[in-house]
Amino acid sequence: MFSLQNKKVLITGAGSGIGKSTALILSEMGASVFVTDLNKTNADEVTDNINENGGTAETIIFNVAKNHEVKNAFSKINKLDILINCAGISHIGNAENTTEEDFENVFNVNVKGTFNCMHEAIPIMKSNGGGVIINISSIAAKVGLTERFAYSMSKGAVYAMTLSVAKDYISENIRCNCISPARVHTPFVDDFISKHYPGKEKEVFEKLSKSQPIGRMGTTNEIAALILYLCSDEAAFITGSDFPIDGGFVTLNN
Repeated sequence: MFSLQNKKVLITGAGSGIGKSTALILSEMGASVFVTDLNKTNADEVTDNINENGGTAETIIFNVAKNHEVKNAFSKINKLDILINCAGISHIGNAENTTEEDFENVFNVNVKGTFNCMHEAIPIMKSNGGGVIINISSIAAKVGLTERFAYSMSKGAVYAMTLSVAKDYISENIRCNCISPARVHTPFVDDFISKHYPGKEKEVFEKLSKSQPIGRMGTTNEIAALILYLCSDEAAFITGSDFPIDGGFVTLNN
């Protein structure tokens, strides 16, 4: 059950956080992993971890926001069964204080980056008889979050793109789904708190944790486990769906 033997997987943003945990867990289930990231040191660390533990992994460095870099990276891949779009950035701000540069930066990574990778992956999957695409959306696509204007825009677009791809390529045996996490404890969260709330790290961390009705943040392994299921043959009947993984945030925070 949940075996990914003989499957080739490309994961963006695999050098840390959700992408890293996903790379490690999918490798444990037999997948060969293309570990992609902007940070070569982080990516190589994940690749080495997988290879040293009996798995198969290869580092590919490219910027998802740069179309030519994505095209060049995917041109070297002959077989791809699974694409997982984990690369993303956040931004703090509302419609007034978000600058055009801020807006475009979030759009380029979260929206255009997801598009760029799907645009290159789908022809490969079609030639191989099908595949699976998992995109990372967010609860921000469904509920209003304070000071998350550009980020919410981008994750709403990821959700919409997921539905379009699922509809357009169902006859090509390509399944496309997305997941919508609430707050997940990653190095990004720790860095954000220490940068914006120096001296109040513990207090702010506790407040953010309790914003989920379940009383804590999610873990990257919990997100990776859901991704594993959606990538597996056990989820073969699932496409065009979004899966909240949010400790009850959307449905119980009323």
